[in-house]
Amino acid sequence: MSQAVFSATPIAGTARRGKSRIFTLLLAVAGVALLAGCATNRDSITVGAIPDDYRTNHPIVIAEQNQVIDLPVGNNARGISKGEKDTFAGFLSEYDRQTTPVLTILVPAGASNDVAASEAARELMRVAVKNGVPSGRISIARYQAAYPDAPSPIRAVYTAMRAQTDRCGRWPEDMLNTAENKHYANFGCSYQNNLAAQLANPADLLGPRKQTTIDAERRSVIIDGYRNVPFFSPTPRTEVNY
Repeated sequence: MSQAVFSATPIAGTARRGKSRIFTLLLAVAGVALLAGCATNRDSITVGAIPDDYRTNHPIVIAEQNQVIDLPVGNNARGISKGEKDTFAGFLSEYDRQTTPVLTILVPAGASNDVAASEAARELMRVAVKNGVPSGRISIARYQAAYPDAPSPIRAVYTAMRAQTDRCGRWPEDMLNTAENKHYANFGCSYQNNLAAQLANPADLLGPRKQTTIDAERRSVIIDGYRNVPFFSPTPRTEVNY
């Protein structure tokens, strides 16, 4: 009886060890499968709460834009003053002399200052030519004044390439409706407008400029200075006072 018991004990122990090894192997296989699943689907997770890009909602575009200035003219004025000449010259400082757009000077018609405005327009034309606007690209036209008993200003207009965005202040829906955790429609509009206004040359958004030629004289000075400095130059020890 005891012999049968002792002979069955090793067999039962071997079976338990075999089951534990199989269980350990299954756990290892399951862990590898889980890690493989995480590595495979890591980049395919789509998070719907990511806000929209303000650069997409308010893109900066390059287009022609009218540059306008109004210059007041009195009823008894004879030409334009020195301050008005300087103001008009500053207005023409951004005139593109390569594309030479048409400069239109609009003179009021039916106002109390018709005669003075006509004389001021001719002087503005001379100022424009002096500031690089071709005389053949200057046009003088008339517009109907709104108030015949009051003086009307002279308006000068020309087109220029400008970086611009859409107008700000769009509120199509309640900005507190944030169930989707997205920003409101007007978000980032003022930032894009300020960035577009700071661009001196809108063509920089289209691509980089051509590199200028090297300064050979300055390059020779730098290379000679590099060659004349000893490779192992002792650095003097200085005491630093804090």
